[in-house]
Amino acid sequence: MRKGQLFIISGPSGAGKGTICRELVKESNVMFSVSYTTREPRPGEKEGVEYFFVTKGRFQELIEEEKLLEYALNFENFYGTPKAPVLLAIEEGKDVILDIDIKGALSIKKNYPDGIFIFILPPSMSELRKRITGRGTELPEAIALRMKGVLKEVSYIDKYDYCVVNDQLHEAVSRVKAIMMAEHSRVSADIYKLIETYKEEI
Repeated sequence: MRKGQLFIISGPSGAGKGTICRELVKESNVMFSVSYTTREPRPGEKEGVEYFFVTKGRFQELIEEEKLLEYALNFENFYGTPKAPVLLAIEEGKDVILDIDIKGALSIKKNYPDGIFIFILPPSMSELRKRITGRGTELPEAIALRMKGVLKEVSYIDKYDYCVVNDQLHEAVSRVKAIMMAEHSRVSADIYKLIETYKEEI
């Protein structure tokens, strides 16, 4: 059985990476890894669906117990990826999608260099502002802070393998699915094992 692959999806807040991940899980046989966070839930968010919401004390315990694949501090809150379920799913042949910020993605790159890194971009800054404002969950000061950080985030795009502009959601989802399919078609150790079985059938 072939191993699964780890797909890391990042991008500025409001670029739509979370929505893309949800669509991929609905349409594809992939596992979405739910992260831990110390921030408060937004309206409509559910425990274990968008995030596992924990205290800063509990998050520190997870770090000390080495139960996180990566973690990062972002806008005064911690975010981290559970290690055990992700690695187990990959060993069982399942693809795993991570929706994490740039700091977390760079940490993953060090700890799991075989991951495939995809950066999601908004079509424009004005559209990005519209999306963030449309949430109605953040104060103008927080929105301004996020907008200022966008160009810094985008400067890390050369650390990623692919880039998808999320203008029309269905097209962006199709592009990410195409990337995933292409990655599974790479010449790999699994392919060489398959070729070895050909010899046994001659």
